[in-house]
Amino acid sequence: MVYEVALIGTGPDPENPDTDGFAIAYRHAAAYQRLSDCHITACADIVRENAEAFAEKHGVDFAHVFEDSETMLRETDPDIVSVCVPPAVHAEVVITCARTGVPDAIHCEKPMAKNWGDCKRMVQACEEADVQLTFNHQRRFAGPFRRAKSLLDEGTIGSLARIEMGGDNLYDYGTHLFDLCGLFTDQAVPEWVLAQIDYRTENVHFGVHNENQALVQWQYENGIAGLASTGQDGMVSHQLRLIGQDGVIEVGSPNGPALRYRTDGSGWQTVETGDGIHSPNSGRVRTLSVAFAERFPLLPAAKLRKPTFMDRAIGDVVRALEEGRESELRAENALQSTEVIFAAWESARRRGRVTLPLDIEDNPLEAMVEAGKIGATAEHD
Repeated sequence: MVYEVALIGTGPDPENPDTDGFAIAYRHAAAYQRLSDCHITACADIVRENAEAFAEKHGVDFAHVFEDSETMLRETDPDIVSVCVPPAVHAEVVITCARTGVPDAIHCEKPMAKNWGDCKRMVQACEEADVQLTFNHQRRFAGPFRRAKSLLDEGTIGSLARIEMGGDNLYDYGTHLFDLCGLFTDQAVPEWVLAQIDYRTENVHFGVHNENQALVQWQYENGIAGLASTGQDGMVSHQLRLIGQDGVIEVGSPNGPALRYRTDGSGWQTVETGDGIHSPNSGRVRTLSVAFAERFPLLPAAKLRKPTFMDRAIGDVVRALEEGRESELRAENALQSTEVIFAAWESARRRGRVTLPLDIEDNPLEAMVEAGKIGATAEHD
């Protein structure tokens, strides 16, 4: 079977020097085009010239270029839809797609949605429509994180006791790291969250507020603890640290290798995986081969490249649909990790520990900013 794919939210061409857009749809498209059973047949963007530029680059018939995504779905009947609009409108687009009854699968960019209520509604709408919903936490497929999970499963550091993570923020960047916490804990259920945040300067990414700095504690029902620190002055410098009864695994240490571990009484051991934490490491031969192929249009330069994390993620999404199984990127996993993010902001709003499941619908950080409770002009109690 060949799956027909449509993309919503193409954004401007990232190679156009006159634009500064972050066109994630182009990365989705490159991943689908590596798959022999996927064919990009349609695209939609509220800025038509952006959609036309995308169509020209990816061989989409201009008759299948739209400004309205509902019209695109109705007239082209795709099997898979990639939603690449900003997160502030993820829910609106995903729910609309699901309710049309057209696609069999929706693959949405991360983070899930602007508020917690929308996150839940997206998942419910797709469940009711029997649509496979996945979110693009593609770093699950990065070599250092996959190998770290293998080391953990092999008992290299004993039973996992605590996870520590550090990054720019909890939401836009942290969504990947909380998702990986789910991977390392075998999707253990979070039990409670305690956090404090700072928002002294405006920090908006793709239409959604992100804190400047945060310190978060949480615990899973199985007793595994979590600690997160975000911002430039954060106390956790590495991406993730897995602390076990008999040792430690670190991924993304700032001055160290992508992956290393040590057991009690031993020094650090570096583990090579062929990947960095953000992208694959291509060897010299592969790099030269791709450069050569790019000079000759008849050679498949794209397929000579080492698969990116995006390629691997979308490959799993398509295979899951084909095999009738759940993808690692399934909505339930994303919902679980995203709940911790909104619970951290809710803990800051309540000034206390939050017991899960989370009983709110809004975005606590946004609500506090709009109410003048935090921010440069905030009036403190």
